[in-house]
Amino acid sequence: MSTSNEAISTELEVRRVVEAARDALTDEMVARLTEAVGEGLSLLDQVNRSGLEKALPSIARMVRDGDLERLVQLARVYGSAEDALSDEMIGRLAETMAEGLSLMDRLSRGGVLRLVAMMERMQASGALERIAVTLPKLMERLEHVEHVLGSLEAAVAEAERLAGGVALAEQLTDPATGRMTPIKLVTDNGGAFKGHAFAAFIASRPELLHIRTRRKSPARTASGNARSDR
Repeated sequence: MSTSNEAISTELEVRRVVEAARDALTDEMVARLTEAVGEGLSLLDQVNRSGLEKALPSIARMVRDGDLERLVQLARVYGSAEDALSDEMIGRLAETMAEGLSLMDRLSRGGVLRLVAMMERMQASGALERIAVTLPKLMERLEHVEHVLGSLEAAVAEAERLAGGVALAEQLTDPATGRMTPIKLVTDNGGAFKGHAFAAFIASRPELLHIRTRRKSPARTASGNARSDR
């Protein structure tokens, strides 16, 4: 008898809970709950049709091995980088990539492949190594020539300054005869004084007369002579 009474009491309590829940649910809440249940059923149907159950073993292995966690971290890093990129940065990046592609296209059309092939032949024949050895020496000689020419220019400018701005050529010209007596610039036979650059400079300055000493002669033959150690 007591068991029957307990069952009746439990049934009454369940009814009260159901009625209380029914009274608490508004029409809007019922509509939302129905919509959520419908979306859930639709999602389950899509999962069944897509064959997602076939991918579950692979996903389980990824979870077990930690690969899924690494993918999540990679996605977070990518998302952070995407958020950090402003519109201006994206524009610059796109512009840089476009310029790089354009440069590659121009190089390809300009025969860069032939240049690479030629350099490969030079490397095979040893010519590239010889150029690498000779080039520093050539640059050193050019720097020496530049230094010599700069010193001569400075000397001419100083002579004109001391003469009150009168050109050196005018200072060396006889007003009566109009003849100019050039300054003799005596140098040794160093490479700096035998190159085209030095010859062109002397040709452009008629007030200077370049005289080289004979071979195996003393490096200095008079006061003020120019000397090259090369």
